[in-house]
Amino acid sequence: MKRIFLIAFVLFTANSFAQNWTTNFEEAKATAEKENKNILLVFSGSDWCAPCIKLDRNVWQSPDFKTYAEGKFVLLRADFPKKKANVLPEELRAANLALAEKYNKEGFFPFVVILDKTGKVIARKGYENQTAEKYIAELQALIK
Repeated sequence: MKRIFLIAFVLFTANSFAQNWTTNFEEAKATAEKENKNILLVFSGSDWCAPCIKLDRNVWQSPDFKTYAEGKFVLLRADFPKKKANVLPEELRAANLALAEKYNKEGFFPFVVILDKTGKVIARKGYENQTAEKYIAELQALIK
């Protein structure tokens, strides 16, 4: 009985903190329009960029950010991995390059762009090694 309760608790906890990142810009805009949310677009190098990995681990994966983002953002990731084992399908790679050409011409990593539901830029933010709470406070200040 204890084992069943433990398994149920773990599954509930994992699902309650689930985060839905999309990689499709048009899907993100449609969801943002439907749910009246902004889009948080993240440019990352998931397998080579140390600050990107830290930002993911310290902020994106934190329970505080997950709770905050759920009501505020549609999460969109444009990843640029370099290792052969992590090569993206060509269609996704091309879509990410198109997003970078439009929203990250300087090629910064990690780079966060907050868009309204139509894709218009509201704010941009680079990387700072900080807690999830501090990062959330800065995002809130950017979207006011």
